[in-house]
Amino acid sequence: MFDPLYIAFAYKVIRQCIAEEGLTADTPMTQKTTYTKIAAKIIFFTMIVTLVFAFIYGEYMKRDSISNLAHVDAKKTSKLVFETLYSAMQRGWNKDDLNEIISRLNTVDPNMKVDVYRSEIVTRLFGEIEKDKDARTTNLSVQKAIRGEEVLNISNSDFIEYYYPVSAKENCLKCHVNANVGDVLGVIDVSYPIEDLKGSLSEMINFFIVFIVIFSLTVYLAIFFELKQYLIKPIKDFVNVIKNITLSQDMKKRVDVNDNIEEIDSIKAVFNSMLDSIEHQFYYDALTGLENRRRLTERLEERENVFLMIVNIDGFQEINDLYGDQAGDFILKEFAAFLQEIVPHPNSLYRLHSDEFAHVCHMGLSFNEFKVFASMVSEKITQKSFTISDTSEVSLSVTIGISYGSELLLTNADIALKLAKKSKKNFLIYDESMAMAKEYEKNFDWTKRLKKAIDEDRIVPLFQPIVETQTEQIVKYEALMRMIDHNGLFIAPIHFLELAKKNKLYHQLTKIIIDKTFKRFENLPYIVSINISVEDIINKETSGFILKRLKESGIGPKIVFEIIESEGIENFDQVLEFIDNVKIYGAKISIDDFGTGYSNFEYLMKLKVDYIKIDGSMIKNIDSDVNAQMITKTIVTFAKSMNIQTVAEFVHSRNVFEKVRELGVNYSQGYYFGEPVAVIE
Repeated sequence: MFDPLYIAFAYKVIRQCIAEEGLTADTPMTQKTTYTKIAAKIIFFTMIVTLVFAFIYGEYMKRDSISNLAHVDAKKTSKLVFETLYSAMQRGWNKDDLNEIISRLNTVDPNMKVDVYRSEIVTRLFGEIEKDKDARTTNLSVQKAIRGEEVLNISNSDFIEYYYPVSAKENCLKCHVNANVGDVLGVIDVSYPIEDLKGSLSEMINFFIVFIVIFSLTVYLAIFFELKQYLIKPIKDFVNVIKNITLSQDMKKRVDVNDNIEEIDSIKAVFNSMLDSIEHQFYYDALTGLENRRRLTERLEERENVFLMIVNIDGFQEINDLYGDQAGDFILKEFAAFLQEIVPHPNSLYRLHSDEFAHVCHMGLSFNEFKVFASMVSEKITQKSFTISDTSEVSLSVTIGISYGSELLLTNADIALKLAKKSKKNFLIYDESMAMAKEYEKNFDWTKRLKKAIDEDRIVPLFQPIVETQTEQIVKYEALMRMIDHNGLFIAPIHFLELAKKNKLYHQLTKIIIDKTFKRFENLPYIVSINISVEDIINKETSGFILKRLKESGIGPKIVFEIIESEGIENFDQVLEFIDNVKIYGAKISIDDFGTGYSNFEYLMKLKVDYIKIDGSMIKNIDSDVNAQMITKTIVTFAKSMNIQTVAEFVHSRNVFEKVRELGVNYSQGYYFGEPVAVIE
């Protein structure tokens, strides 16, 4: 398996190029959308625009058609009226006869109205009619028509008024002697409804709009489903495949989406190419081209029985210092190429780091045969000269560590390598005795470091605050042992305490912490807890030192001795005697890590303790662990009934603290309130 950061990086890159199907982040982000929503919005908006346009254009067409058709129809009607009146005038009919004809025309259709207005040219010869005069002076449409314009008025799209100007022709001049050809002799006014025409046109236009709606809907739905099928679905499938690759954390997987879409295939090819590149960077050494330690680790996790050989170039740092990094890199590449020549399976070579390489050999060789092979590798490398320049060559020697089997191969081969270097052997094969030697070496080193720290006064207490739960005010501290290394870093006792016990340095450490803590709190207004073990209590020298310091310092009321590893006390009487003695000086007693391990609370009552520190393993998840809440509540209830104060450790968040306060714990301690510090302000 591989580091998920690399595939997550690749996933992030491709997701910048395609739509994300959902939002999964705990931090607030800009709300994202999907191609489905985008396509639906575009289609909906386009349909609305199309329908609005179709409606407006339909109304425009309807009005224009009504106007044109009404104009043609009204003009024909006006000409028919004129011809009728003209025929009558040719027969010599007078004005009254003409009015009679007009009246009869108005009875043909009750909804139609016909009227005739004479111009001033006519009135000069044949006399004025008051109605005509009023029309000429008040009716703008009549005035326009007398000037020779055809006037069509449509009221509310359902009633027309048409004013037709009657122009003088050659044969009209026989009677109208004062007129010229083209002069307007009068105006025929025809008015009638156009409901039938409007209805027909409305049906036609409505049909047109319905057709546009259905056609548009069909087209847009087709576009939507095509987009969904050939764009949205492939991208969604593509994203799901990438998510699966991310979740599986398998760098070897590739995107394989079969959709026959060229653009998606292009994205797939780019993404897979990027994965290939990342995988190569992830599993291969950039300098030598060999597979790296990560690839070797994965191969060894397959638990096959193999030989593993780690080859380390002796004194390579000196070559770098002498010839420079560029020459050093050149030698490493040449060395890697030479190793590929001399091992039977070049693909089983790995570069672990700078000057260290590894070779895996499956169990095709016997144990003795592989020893011969290792010796051959060492000898051939020694005989080889590596050219740096035209004038410079360098010879190399190597040290080889070998392990075999199916477990802890890297660790064991590394142990063998280190011991081979230490004993100046060309190679060593790991056996169990080497592990013991490694442990002894480690213990010996820690013992030296611990003794030196004691001699140089580098064993110190750090102090972590303890707050009163209800007020959140610091009222106490706990003294915690630390060793300061040569870099000024604090080392926790988990690294050296057990070793100190084996080397009879433990009680000396206890006395150092007690002495320094007493001195620190002599003038401070706080109570301080000091950890001591049952082993400290039953040790006469240590317990005597404690009582002596209590007597000399006079700060007993500020001191709480926190007994660790107290379950299953065998020397019960000695512990009770110690508790009674320190209480004489006002000191108090606390039990550390009290929790599920205490099956008999009566045992706790006999110790006459003042505080119970609840096991941190229950407190750290108490905001979500119902069982931990029930146990803690039981402990708190019992403690209150016995007038014992409770302390919760490992309080690392506000949620945990709120639950601790809710359960009624008296004091709280943890990184939420502060880390251990050397100086109390």
